[in-house]
Amino acid sequence: MAFSRRQLLQAAGAAGLCGTASTARAQLPAAQAHANFKIAKGRIRQSVMGWCFKPMSAGELARHGRDMGLVGIEGISWTDYAAVRELGLEISLVGSHGFKQGPCTRDHHESCATKLREGIDRAVDVGCPSVITFTGMREQGITDKRGAQNCVDLWKSVIGYAEERNVNLCLEHLNSRDDTHPMKGHPGYFGDDVDFCVDLIRRVGSPNMKLLFDIYHVQIMNGDLIRRIRQYQDLIGHYHTAGNPGRGELDDTQEINYPAVMKAIVATGYEGFVAQEFIPTWDDKVKALRHAAEVCDV
Repeated sequence: MAFSRRQLLQAAGAAGLCGTASTARAQLPAAQAHANFKIAKGRIRQSVMGWCFKPMSAGELARHGRDMGLVGIEGISWTDYAAVRELGLEISLVGSHGFKQGPCTRDHHESCATKLREGIDRAVDVGCPSVITFTGMREQGITDKRGAQNCVDLWKSVIGYAEERNVNLCLEHLNSRDDTHPMKGHPGYFGDDVDFCVDLIRRVGSPNMKLLFDIYHVQIMNGDLIRRIRQYQDLIGHYHTAGNPGRGELDDTQEINYPAVMKAIVATGYEGFVAQEFIPTWDDKVKALRHAAEVCDV
């Protein structure tokens, strides 16, 4: 019996819905997202960023995440840690100082050091491996050389405490190109070149100083994602996702081949968290998260 191309595609789609697992596909369209998908392979330890899904509460987001097979959550208030841990999710990353007032300006050192130490203590309390840090924004009169040295000096002053408590400091690289939204890009951010951020990390000289490789931001500023993942694999302590352009879903409206990127991450032997940090545009935010989980379950 001869089948049309449409019939074959429909049959393939039905098979995916009925199976216990599906094959991750690049740029999976929203219309083909499986409404009941649950992570089956689990080679990527997926987490979710809380701020992206507001006003959904941390508890509600954690319940949805648990039901689809996510193992972590971050970007939520520390006051919600106990509740989401009771639901079975880990805290995948602990916050500290913000991305605006960072150590590239020496006037911010005392505040940054205090907040980093507080973050390290919280990470120990909840069994989290990492605390986030940033370079901060450029300020007039501070050269790149001075700003870089300021960053290194601050992190060196704190890294010994992180080592004692067996916690990583993860420096996040951010893009400075997108000026359409306060959380899609950060014009003026000092650490907007991932290779430069890696140099800063190496200058700190500690196994507990790591790179937060945000796939979305690196794609915008540097590109060549898979090569850089392989190149910096020993320094990467955390990953974030989002579709580019727009920081939306990981679907066919954006350019990053996420299954290929996830396979490259797996191939490096990475066992940490990959957090979904896209800003949902779909009416059904839970379906958007489930869709992203499917794309990344390689």
